[in-house]
Amino acid sequence: MKKEEVIYGLRAIIEAIEADKELNKVFLQKGLSGNLYKELEHLVRKKKINSSYVPIEKLNKLSKNNHQGAIALVSPVHFQEFTTLIEHVITTKDRPFLLLLDGVTDVRNFGAIIRTAECTGVDAIILAKTGAAPVNSDTIKTSAGAAFNVPITKVDHLKDAVYYLQGSNIQVIAATEKADESIYDLDFTAPIAILMGSEDKGISTSLLKLVNHKAKLPLLGSIGSLNVAVACGVTLYEAVRQRIS
Repeated sequence: MKKEEVIYGLRAIIEAIEADKELNKVFLQKGLSGNLYKELEHLVRKKKINSSYVPIEKLNKLSKNNHQGAIALVSPVHFQEFTTLIEHVITTKDRPFLLLLDGVTDVRNFGAIIRTAECTGVDAIILAKTGAAPVNSDTIKTSAGAAFNVPITKVDHLKDAVYYLQGSNIQVIAATEKADESIYDLDFTAPIAILMGSEDKGISTSLLKLVNHKAKLPLLGSIGSLNVAVACGVTLYEAVRQRIS
């Protein structure tokens, strides 16, 4: 863990949050109390920052410094504000091309998805603030640096993002095996946002009820699903094929 990726100490983390520094996760020592500790807990909940209560041994491994029972991991990239980013895309792009990720938690899958998104010209990637893989050094490495080139935004709830996109005349297409149509039967040339699900559960049922279209990839072997990064790559490149033909 590089030193610049870690903030340690209660007051330092509080100040980082209040300064809107991008934090991937906050580790809090189990069983602690006190005013500063409670203030940090409150801020973490209010800002919906990923957090975990851990034993002191975990904190000692993350930092040799006096961590005071709290360590924060810093994101190496800046997350853009959702509404501002989407409005910018809508006003500057003829056919917005967006990517929504529902619960992709593996950093290497996430990095590979970001790399493919950059190569296919995706205008922005949209994540939930909780339950998503962090953008850390492993993500950056797997993305081959693409994480610095593709705008990424986080929202409180993906459902709100879907509603907002649809209200902006952007069709949301869910890539899921729970579909009758193939991705090769859909029109990807309109303003679209492609929705991909998590590695284990896929897209949540509540989100599937909201999308404009559902489409699946043909699976001709005996295994019932593809790796999410591979499935995302195939789907994004089908959109590219249609858009450049």
